[in-house]
Amino acid sequence: MSNQLVNRYVAVWNESDAELRRKAIAELWVEDGAHIYSQRACSGYDALEERIAEAYEEFVKKGGFVFRLSSEVESHHDAVKFTWEMVPAGGGAAVASGFDFLLLSDDGRIRFDYQF
Repeated sequence: MSNQLVNRYVAVWNESDAELRRKAIAELWVEDGAHIYSQRACSGYDALEERIAEAYEEFVKKGGFVFRLSSEVESHHDAVKFTWEMVPAGGGAAVASGFDFLLLSDDGRIRFDYQF
């Protein structure tokens, strides 16, 4: 279950279709779920959609990069951790990487997404 969740999570950051992105956000996060990173905290579907769309526009659409999983997914109880990287869409070395720690709700959706 955790691998599938993380694969869907990484895919939403690469999603070009705004409607599909919006649908994926609702499937991945609870309604008041949060994404917390060094620059700000976003909570709720509208804020999550804005954050992910901004990242997509800057890094995927304009930058020519894709996000991908770069580690094994580890989980226990309601916690999941993994690392990701941003690589040129045409291939090449990673230009950025990060670590996410997810806390899940009882239904398996994301309550808190801490990104480092």
